[in-house]
Amino acid sequence: MSFSASVITLFPELFPGPLGASVLGRGMAEKLWSLEAIQLRDFAQDRHRTVDDTPSGGGAGMVLKPDILASAIDAVSPPGDQRPRILMSPRGQPLTQKKARELALGPGAVIICGRFEGVDQRVIDGRQLEEISIGDYVLAGGEVAAMVLLEAVVRVIPGVLGGAESHADESFENGLLEYPQYTRPQVFEGVEIPPILVSGDHRRIAKWRLEQSLALTTSRRPDLLPPAKS
Repeated sequence: MSFSASVITLFPELFPGPLGASVLGRGMAEKLWSLEAIQLRDFAQDRHRTVDDTPSGGGAGMVLKPDILASAIDAVSPPGDQRPRILMSPRGQPLTQKKARELALGPGAVIICGRFEGVDQRVIDGRQLEEISIGDYVLAGGEVAAMVLLEAVVRVIPGVLGGAESHADESFENGLLEYPQYTRPQVFEGVEIPPILVSGDHRRIAKWRLEQSLALTTSRRPDLLPPAKS
């Protein structure tokens, strides 16, 4: 069974966008995963196709109407659908490589792209939406965030990148940032490739790469390292 993604959005024309290019697009063509974009306005109940209303209690902006969004979710994810329902939200749990791998091994995901001031809390609670954030900042809507989530997930679906070694040493896969990479020419702007990388000694190369990963992680993301034993 391939990974099936359904995205509920006010801008379905944005998809697949970059998800249809390169190895991700090839994986889609090979039916390793699929994507459908659903127009939220199709579930509106008036001739103006209204999907939002003013926030209760006052305040700026608009909020997506719970009845419209719930109808869309129910149509896309009926009873028996085992896919998690995800709301892209800056207040959600941070997206991690571990989470991406968990999703990649599942049946897919239903992803809701918020707009305006957000989503009525009753839909979040009633439809058991899992809120996921791609960073501590706010975007105009959830579409770009959904693409980030899907790219992180799709690229680790077995077969999309080829062999497992394609991403085994990448940042976060082993809890560390990735070591520096080099390729020919041997000398570029007066700087040589580190001699150890062209030595042919794979044991020493592996040791060097681990040392570089540890050094980079220590300087840039010490939060990824286990706490020092007292």
